[in-house]
Amino acid sequence: MKLQRKNRLRAISLGAVAVSGALALSACGSDDTGKKTTDNSSSSTSPSSIKCDNAKGQLLADGSSAQKNAIDAWVKEFSQACGVQINYKGGGSGAGVTAFTQGQVAFAGSDSALKPEEVTASKKVCSGGQGIDLPMVGGPIALGYNVPGVDNLVLDAPTLAKIFDSKIKTWNDSAIAKLNPGVKLPNLKIQAFHRSDESGTTDNFTKYLIATTPDNWKYSGGKAWQAKGGQAAPQSAGVAQQVKQTAGAIGYFELSYVTDGVKAVSINTGASKPVAPSTESATADIAAAKVVGTGKDLSLKLDYKTKAEGAYPITLVTYEIACDKGNKADTLPATKAFLRYIASEDGQKVLSGIGYAPVPDEIIAKVRTTIEGLS
Repeated sequence: MKLQRKNRLRAISLGAVAVSGALALSACGSDDTGKKTTDNSSSSTSPSSIKCDNAKGQLLADGSSAQKNAIDAWVKEFSQACGVQINYKGGGSGAGVTAFTQGQVAFAGSDSALKPEEVTASKKVCSGGQGIDLPMVGGPIALGYNVPGVDNLVLDAPTLAKIFDSKIKTWNDSAIAKLNPGVKLPNLKIQAFHRSDESGTTDNFTKYLIATTPDNWKYSGGKAWQAKGGQAAPQSAGVAQQVKQTAGAIGYFELSYVTDGVKAVSINTGASKPVAPSTESATADIAAAKVVGTGKDLSLKLDYKTKAEGAYPITLVTYEIACDKGNKADTLPATKAFLRYIASEDGQKVLSGIGYAPVPDEIIAKVRTTIEGLS
């Protein structure tokens, strides 16, 4: 418990350190590679002291759109140091896993761990090995909303389930009013947006509803949206854009997509106060996650039913998926170098400043060891 508390405090303190550097990264854009080092040896001139080894060429990757803003920041830094071009499409977790199991990408990002059938499929492209889950990015799934005149909104699991299952249809519904005493709620139609593509964000959001309010959420869950009604948009950026431009809208996406015109719901978990999504509140929840993967796989089990003070319950962990053995020889050096950097202390420091939560020390230490053994 002492170590876990230390990890949480350390992750929270990283936020202040990361802000200036992370904002500088995002301001530069993800496709400007900037200066390159003169060779591919360990770079002592890089601001992050990135170890490039024999990294060269380019990497293709696809997957989780929830981590796209983090990947963009990391790619900017890594490309400056090592001269490697990384094209991360961010087409969604489902697309990323499919591309990986078909051998189309060097690594994939997914907000859900590989399923048994996906592990089996990965063995066809991982010669002598299989795909494994490496937890790399943590963060809250924000419920972003656009309700004119309402700056602070509290919801709970049953109410969220009814909203996204088209059972609660207006913002002045009595169930919402009960959770928000003294707030003037408009008689405005609710426009609930969900993902149109297969998404680990959808999987994690619906796992929260299944775990906390099964009587109100009768669906089995998974990457594909199952509830009736609502409106769909592709990727986290698409859902966030629809919420931003639609009065009465609500949708789910990673916290870094909460921008001007969009506010985030605070969740009534049963703790003494509602909990808003933040790096700190997500870290408090992720620190209690358990490693449930076997062998070199490091998939985690999150506690969606937490009532701990200050712990935000709707969190996700994005995994980078690579072969433990049998990675393609031409992309292995660059893949290892990039994964090594993003799992490093410098790489994890970037996260807090752009709306993500660093992976707790005990878990990220295991990730680092596993990366060094990739072959």
